[in-house]
Amino acid sequence: MILKSKKKFINFIIYLPVISVLCLTAIFLLLHIRPGGHKSRANDKNKARLRLTRLNKNLKNTLIIGLPSDATNLIGNMAADAPTAEVASQIYDGLVRYNRNFRIVPDLAKSWKISGGGKIITFYLRRNVYWQNGQKFTAKDVLFTYRLMVNPKTPTPYAAEYVKVYKARIIGKYIFRVTYKKPYAPALSSWGLSILPEKLLKGKNLLSTRLRSHPVGTGPYAFYKWVHGYEIILKANPRYFMGPPRIKTLIYKIVPDSSSMFLMLKSNGIDYMGLSPMQYKFESGGKKFNSRFKKYLHPSLSFTFLGYNLLDPIFKSATVRRALSYAVNKKEIIKGALFGLGVPCYGPFMPGTYFYNKNVKRYGYNPAKALRLLNKAGWRFENGVLKKRGEPFKFTILTPQGNQERLSAAEIIQQNLKKIGIKVSIRVMEWTSLISEFIMKKKFQTVLLGFTITPDPYDNASIFMSTNIVPKGLNFTSFQNPEIDSLFRKARSTFDLKKQRAYYFKIQKLLAKEAPYTFLYIPYAMPVVKAGIKGIKQAPAGIGYDIRKWYYGALS
Repeated sequence: MILKSKKKFINFIIYLPVISVLCLTAIFLLLHIRPGGHKSRANDKNKARLRLTRLNKNLKNTLIIGLPSDATNLIGNMAADAPTAEVASQIYDGLVRYNRNFRIVPDLAKSWKISGGGKIITFYLRRNVYWQNGQKFTAKDVLFTYRLMVNPKTPTPYAAEYVKVYKARIIGKYIFRVTYKKPYAPALSSWGLSILPEKLLKGKNLLSTRLRSHPVGTGPYAFYKWVHGYEIILKANPRYFMGPPRIKTLIYKIVPDSSSMFLMLKSNGIDYMGLSPMQYKFESGGKKFNSRFKKYLHPSLSFTFLGYNLLDPIFKSATVRRALSYAVNKKEIIKGALFGLGVPCYGPFMPGTYFYNKNVKRYGYNPAKALRLLNKAGWRFENGVLKKRGEPFKFTILTPQGNQERLSAAEIIQQNLKKIGIKVSIRVMEWTSLISEFIMKKKFQTVLLGFTITPDPYDNASIFMSTNIVPKGLNFTSFQNPEIDSLFRKARSTFDLKKQRAYYFKIQKLLAKEAPYTFLYIPYAMPVVKAGIKGIKQAPAGIGYDIRKWYYGALS
């Protein structure tokens, strides 16, 4: 780092990683010797050693996690962004959860019974669960959370899952029952939502309540401190019903720049982060690095896409959107932006699963075909510029700050489209502003983002059904297709897997035809963890699905 001014030097000292600050303190204590005889110096040395021993013990009880952007709030059900979901997942529990193999297993509910032809679910709740403020968890909290989710005044994109409930009621202090008018296939998995405390949130304004920034949950970690834009600190919940986590403190260090985060990793300022393709392939490895850190590599549970605002006149035509998909070179993006650490993406469903349709239309790189389709839509290539009624084809891609691979992908798209006369501008934005001021308010032309893929195929309804256009869901492109809406409704109304599969296969074909997104790639996940951390097990869900079981062992 080059320090160019006194101001920058002061900022550097203030934002030294926590571990570095503590180590510098320990070194100072070791060197600080008061005037006096040998006895005094010996006493000081003994005290310094004791303090250093305590320091090392504290460090071994702390896991510092690199977070590329800040959370938007800490009531998980109210936000749709990954940083909020990551932090909230440690604070809250649902009635059910996915395990390492994507199977639905008990969480706050110790068991459940499905009856009435799939229309009734009765949850039997655990009795030994406490909120992190010491109050007892009961079925009243579950009913309160449900009512909150279906309240039109609640600012949540997930309401659609819960308005389908016909009746929700408390059967006993620890028994909660929901009834649906029709069988609803995703019903059980939908109850993985964060359950919220009735006594603390009842009657509160969710946009201004203190719990947005000082949450109280039942999860393995409890909120301790949030310095916006810098760090979020969680402490182990000693009353957690599955037993307290072995690592006592989680510090989410917010570092928007991937290069800065990587420097912090190497200087002991971060213990766990996701590497960029450049970092994984060229900047990590070797005997020294491998002795200090362990790298992992597996396909991520996400896909990256270029999404179009269908309210913009340029992108209303599906023919234009298909043309743009032909004009983008996915292989070049994977090679140039990901250094080969990814695979092409052709839709939002998880590849290799029962509901994935591998026979959907695939848009290979074909700029000539793209131009033919654009000509069909009224666009003409004149002197190197694509025009319609004298107006040039131009638009802006918005993408989040700190994600170099997406910026590189945007730049490759920019060059691809330049070849057919389209001018593309790129605007890199701070994450929370991008989500709240542009995405959720539909103030964009195109965005280059990613979505998490889940095992439940119906989760895609929140992105593509017309009833889920923001702010009611995550359909921020304003995509509407009555046939797709109908197919999603049919898929959720049957427990016959073969019928579900047929409906989802057709949805994927229609999405490929309508092209509300240009699907780009599925990146590899490349997490790296300090070598002394044990208890990490790779699984289909990745490595971070259960951090509470991690612990510090001897360095290898």
